[in-house]
Amino acid sequence: PYSLLPHVPESAQFSYTDSWFVTNCSTGMEIGQKVKVYRLRDRVSPPVVKRLGQVGTVKGFRMTDGSGVGVVVQFDDNYSTWFFEDEIKPT
Repeated sequence: PYSLLPHVPESAQFSYTDSWFVTNCSTGMEIGQKVKVYRLRDRVSPPVVKRLGQVGTVKGFRMTDGSGVGVVVQFDDNYSTWFFEDEIKPT
């Protein structure tokens, strides 16, 4: 997607994307909100499996497959990763 906009500085692209997600994502979650990981949809690495049942803070959003939205979650130990919205629940 960013390659389609070569004339736009990279910092502007990320700024636009971040604001677009905050405004338009359909997760119903907000940055700063606490969420609990309650399921994992796919096979994932051991550090991510370790997060099952843990509570973290929503730090942002990202595109997953061109139409879906992933939720970036940071945990108390500063580890962060993203989850599909159906893998987490607000606490």
